[in-house]
Amino acid sequence: MFDRSDQTPLDPRVPFTRARGLAAGLTDIDLRGRRFQRIFTGVYVEARARVDVVMRIRAALVVSPEGSHASHFTAAEIWGLCPPDQPLTHVSVPAEAEGSRRRGVKTHEMASGADVVMRHGVAVSSPVRTFLEMSELVGLVDLVVMGDRAVAQKLTTPEELIRAADRHGAKGARRARRAARLVRKGVDSPMETRLRLLIVLAGLPEPEVNLILRHADGSWQMRFDLCYPELRLVVEYDGRQHAEDDEQWDRDIDRREEMDEEGWRIIVVRSTGIYVCPERTLHRVRNALRQRGVRNLPRRLRPEWREHFPGRGARANSTVR
Repeated sequence: MFDRSDQTPLDPRVPFTRARGLAAGLTDIDLRGRRFQRIFTGVYVEARARVDVVMRIRAALVVSPEGSHASHFTAAEIWGLCPPDQPLTHVSVPAEAEGSRRRGVKTHEMASGADVVMRHGVAVSSPVRTFLEMSELVGLVDLVVMGDRAVAQKLTTPEELIRAADRHGAKGARRARRAARLVRKGVDSPMETRLRLLIVLAGLPEPEVNLILRHADGSWQMRFDLCYPELRLVVEYDGRQHAEDDEQWDRDIDRREEMDEEGWRIIVVRSTGIYVCPERTLHRVRNALRQRGVRNLPRRLRPEWREHFPGRGARANSTVR
């Protein structure tokens, strides 16, 4: 198939417009048939193509002004930063250019001096630029999750995020500055980030991230998600896979028995302890800190945690008893 306007082959494996399809000899009946699928209004690809985030942004860029690129939520998804779910494909277009008004496409005006790089064959906001863009659209916890993910994948560093946030003057700058200073190296999962921030935003001491214990000969012994090493206290998130994987469960049992023998205490938190009953999790952590000898703990949890972890059925009074 060929586009009669420029005599170049039409490759149905990549998104193309209705106009180009018609110019290449297709008909509207063809485009509505089983051979093709519609991604956005007037934008198609062959039916067997996998429509993932990269395919969607390619489709959006086909109908966007020259010089446009993936940004915001879509850039975060392309970089693997675990942004919150949402249905739109986000495109930044040059200033004063008219972006696509198709359903499913969200257009943003490109910031001056935007840092754009290539990823999977498409133009996309750099990881640091994506972090700044998302500071306008998501809350503090989700932003730190994305920062932790970017650092874990070696796309940036906490120091680089801090420098960029300090220079950022657009909407969301204050949130970006605070989030950047909460980003840590070595975080394995978004739920570990959420658990750490639940503790920190409640005013409790911040645990160390991913502490590695070694034997006397220097060999690796075990690693803890969140830890107060001087107290031999561990706070650990356990995902559902630990209960469903027998081998993993057996390893966890052996590990915890070894920890018991060496005087460690472990507080295991499941997803309900973050999303359903976060206050109970905070009480568990605070009580464990107190039992391990920590003094000057706050009598009342700092209330900011409630803004980000409302839970269900939380008690009105957060006094720790």
